[in-house]
Amino acid sequence: MQLHAQVQVDGFPIVPAVVAAVVLVPVIWFVVTLNRFIRLKNLIHESWSNVDVVLRRRYDLIPNLVESVKGYAQHERSTFEAVISARNRAAANHGRIRDQADDENELVHCTNQLLALAERYPDLKASENFLQLQRELVNTEDRIAAARRFYNANVREHNTLVQQFPSMIVARLMSRREEDFFEVEDHAVRATPQVQGILTRGANP
Repeated sequence: MQLHAQVQVDGFPIVPAVVAAVVLVPVIWFVVTLNRFIRLKNLIHESWSNVDVVLRRRYDLIPNLVESVKGYAQHERSTFEAVISARNRAAANHGRIRDQADDENELVHCTNQLLALAERYPDLKASENFLQLQRELVNTEDRIAAARRFYNANVREHNTLVQQFPSMIVARLMSRREEDFFEVEDHAVRATPQVQGILTRGANP
């Protein structure tokens, strides 16, 4: 009777409660962490889909931009070919995110060279069609930047869980690895200063 009294407080069994807590707490933590990984996986897929949508909009705009410039600078053939080639490579790349980022950087570099041609052709700078395409491109670049930030934020949270202990245990059980960031190394892509600058100057020839 004395032993029975030691494991109870006001009729509540202490030892079974401790055992239950020891078992249940890790199980609850595991389930919560598992659900976090599932939620982040879905968010990463969804946010990348948003990036892909605005990238496709950029791909649609660039051929029109090239044709607009061609009307005033037909002899700049090498620049046009470089832009279209870079555009086609980027549009066809469905591999690793880091590889797609490399192609996107090359595309923006070539597009900036195309836009720089406007400085040599005052009539092109004054063309309403060209200016409208620039405005649409700037707007698209802003959307890409916003979608990229959202995607990278989800990747950052996911990768932190993969790297940290004890959540890395769940990551290994789920075969979860670090996701690629969609990094843009060229500063001109982040701020689009050349696009915006040409737009501003073009609007006031």
